[in-house]
Amino acid sequence: MQYSKAKTKYVRISPRKARLAAGLIRGLSVAEASTQLTYSRLKAGRLLKKTLDSAIANAETLLDVQRDQLNIHEVRIDEGPTLKRAKPRNRGGRAPIMKRTSHFTIVLSTNQEGK
Repeated sequence: MQYSKAKTKYVRISPRKARLAAGLIRGLSVAEASTQLTYSRLKAGRLLKKTLDSAIANAETLLDVQRDQLNIHEVRIDEGPTLKRAKPRNRGGRAPIMKRTSHFTIVLSTNQEGK
């Protein structure tokens, strides 16, 4: 089995929200996953589709396989650095605002071994 990988780092979306979109495509073929993400109304779906397209292009270029031979082997959403901001509150106080980031990793595999 051959593997192709694509990463997108420092994406400005919370990992918890991105994992909802990742759950839609886990274990699917590339064509089904692309369709799921295209018609998903989630912001993370749009961002994950770009990473998926990159992984497909990597597989076609480096491994010399066609798109219909690829399956999603792994989708991982890791937590990136958090941008810490503050919102002013009454009497000189402040309320923290955490702007979270994510790292996307998509690994594709060829389905040559009867998968």
